[in-house]
Amino acid sequence: MSQAFEPRNDLEQQLQAAQQGTIAGDAFMQYLLTAQVFMPIEDKLGIGGFQDSEKARPLTVQAEDGTDVLILFTSPERAKAFVKGFPGYHGGLLTDFKWVLEKTGSGHGISLNPGWDVGIDMEPDMVVQLAQAHQHSTSA
Repeated sequence: MSQAFEPRNDLEQQLQAAQQGTIAGDAFMQYLLTAQVFMPIEDKLGIGGFQDSEKARPLTVQAEDGTDVLILFTSPERAKAFVKGFPGYHGGLLTDFKWVLEKTGSGHGISLNPGWDVGIDMEPDMVVQLAQAHQHSTSA
């Protein structure tokens, strides 16, 4: 994107700090486990704001290696330009990142803020490690 990235919430401030090296990557990942993210959801019903949970599908893309990548954003505003290329993704869900981890199957990557300079791509192995770390922290 050509415009400068100005952090608009705590998650964006933490993500930018991690990318600039002012906080450790591990510290950012711990913060991410407590943060809310925006997940674009396909609206099959065509009725804005109303979802049938059996028909709601999160936005995923396929990486060059064939891996499915779940698309997430730090806020709904960050998603607007990206989802224009995906008809049917007019809305979404603001949810806890840890909930996303619980629902994401193994073998999926995650891309946070694709199309923005401030973002992160997580390989499937990293997603599994985060999910396991989250499970251990909630069961302890």
